[in-house]
Amino acid sequence: MNARILPLAEAPATRPWLTPVELGLLGAIWGASFLFMRVAADDFGAVPLVEMRLALGSLVLWPFLWRARAQFPRRSWPKLALIGLINSAVPFVLFAWAAQRAPAGIGAITNAMTVLFTALVGFMFFGERIGAKRSLALLVGFAGVVVLASGKIAGASIGWAVAAGAAAAFLYGVGINLVRRHLTGLPPAAVAAATLGASALLTLPLAVAHWPQQPIPAASWLSAALLGVLCTGVAFVMYYRLIARIGPGRASTVTYLVPLFGVAWAWWLLAEPLTPTMVVAGTMILGSVAISQRAR
Repeated sequence: MNARILPLAEAPATRPWLTPVELGLLGAIWGASFLFMRVAADDFGAVPLVEMRLALGSLVLWPFLWRARAQFPRRSWPKLALIGLINSAVPFVLFAWAAQRAPAGIGAITNAMTVLFTALVGFMFFGERIGAKRSLALLVGFAGVVVLASGKIAGASIGWAVAAGAAAAFLYGVGINLVRRHLTGLPPAAVAAATLGASALLTLPLAVAHWPQQPIPAASWLSAALLGVLCTGVAFVMYYRLIARIGPGRASTVTYLVPLFGVAWAWWLLAEPLTPTMVVAGTMILGSVAISQRAR
């Protein structure tokens, strides 16, 4: 994508340490998003929490959209809204719904399937070649999801939460393919602002209808704010900085860090368990992502 909106973010070549530091920081931020959803989802409910995330994230990115507003004619907004629903609003709701029913690490692990679903959707609907190694990666990744869904936490099944997380990752895969084919050439940070903002407007009536009647604790308000401002708005800016400097292939290696940080944050701050099933499934899914990336 055209990243000319971000040239000032490029770092000098004399600082080779900056890229791994930023990749690690971005992985930590996106991993924390599942922690914040876990904290706030019960008090807000899935849809109101996602409305907060979409609205705050779009506000952070609004300056990029304003600068590029001439590139977004009125006729393009229905397409932006549809892609926003597929690539942001509905997956966010699914992950928030899963966070009400399973540890934060479950959502973080299933999120890694986005890479595999992106390849699968490209193969099924857009005529992309997939190859033997990536086919093997898909099989291993899906087997990892089955293993994860078969596990239990504190005696309770997490199968539906895993299914919701996998469905969200699939929608991310669809959304990424749609962005590649229909929004190429537009500044990516501005596209993110447009899709998040349109999704926030479309989700608003449902969020108002389901807004909680009971008082929301301060910890949940803080988690919702961090989820929108830090994990959505600021994280998108960081990600596009990396793409502008090192390219999308290397920037996508953050995929490996998100589930690791997601599980670690939940274990450290929420005392959530790390079960053998989670370890096995996470290893299978991340291994399949590694195979897919190398094959590509």
